[in-house]
Amino acid sequence: MKLPSRLLPVAASALAVAAAVAVPQAVPSLSSAQSTSAAGPVAVQAAKHRDDFVIVGHRGASGYRPEHTLASYELAARMGADYIEPDLVTTKDHVLVTRHEPEIGGTTDVASHPEFAGRKTTKMLDGVATTGWFTEDFTLAELKTLRAKERIPATRQHNTVFDGHYQIPTFQEVIDLSKRLSKELGRPIGIYPETKHPTYFRAQGLPLEPELIKTLNRNGLNRPDSKVFVQSFEVGNLKALDKQLRVPLVQLTSSVGAPYDFVASGDKRTYADIVSAKGLREVATYADGVGPSKDQIIPLDAAGKLGKPTSLVADAHKAGLVVHPYTFRVENTFLPADFDSSTNPNDSGNLFGEIAAYRKVGIDGLFTDNTDIAVAEEKEAR
Repeated sequence: MKLPSRLLPVAASALAVAAAVAVPQAVPSLSSAQSTSAAGPVAVQAAKHRDDFVIVGHRGASGYRPEHTLASYELAARMGADYIEPDLVTTKDHVLVTRHEPEIGGTTDVASHPEFAGRKTTKMLDGVATTGWFTEDFTLAELKTLRAKERIPATRQHNTVFDGHYQIPTFQEVIDLSKRLSKELGRPIGIYPETKHPTYFRAQGLPLEPELIKTLNRNGLNRPDSKVFVQSFEVGNLKALDKQLRVPLVQLTSSVGAPYDFVASGDKRTYADIVSAKGLREVATYADGVGPSKDQIIPLDAAGKLGKPTSLVADAHKAGLVVHPYTFRVENTFLPADFDSSTNPNDSGNLFGEIAAYRKVGIDGLFTDNTDIAVAEEKEAR
């Protein structure tokens, strides 16, 4: 499977782009006529311009703006991302919104809203007791009164400047943004949504999949030529979606644990089983790609440096799957030790070097918090 390339070169640095971007609180929806006229040329461009490497703005440009905000998504697109990644959860009134987790105490200012103090609770989230505020206990109108904040302020103190300035976007708002930017930038900006904790939401009578399908259909995006991937850490919902979606699906995996739908059903298989050669052949029966944790491709040695690559990429390619690992971040705390710049975990290290090492192994794309660096590395590697 080949994937659309970005059609315009990106030369601006992170700071230059960040200074130039003006991001509104809300993005007006495109009219049906605009959507149709914008999608036509984009589809043609996507068919005519292809390369083998895909850069996904992980939760947007979350290295520079609070994650899962329209500001973060827009900055990633302007930096050159091929896709922007909204993680999907749902509200009480069953509207898909973008948050990394249903618990929002760490990514919004909900704790400072006395009117919502009584909604703090403890729930079992995929078998783990989790305390906080949960999106499914709020209507969309109530969530829109909250503002996003930086999830890891100690590591990304500069992002806290933007705390309180952005709302929680709906999935539809992200699609509208991608359409507007595709038209403005003259290249297709894809979306790469993830269904978050599908078993958890299904148990509450708020399944994510019907709303996802409905939204893609409503926007004319449930087509093989749409610039859309759908991903999940669970298996059962991807198999079900494979029967209803015409866009590529990606099986996410982790270096530890197992899909929660396997755990809930008593299936003893783990993510390690899924990324075995046999497991990847099964993935290829319902999905088009695999999104592994990067250490499943190149494990770290005892010193925290990159070790010997596994056979995952070769096995996935043999099964006909693309490989999009996660997550490439510039701070030392997230880098292998051989790419650290100092002993300060929050300093920026050699992300160029880490990406280059993984490209040598043959990955087809990656998820990154620092789109500008990934784009620059790709340009150098051509």
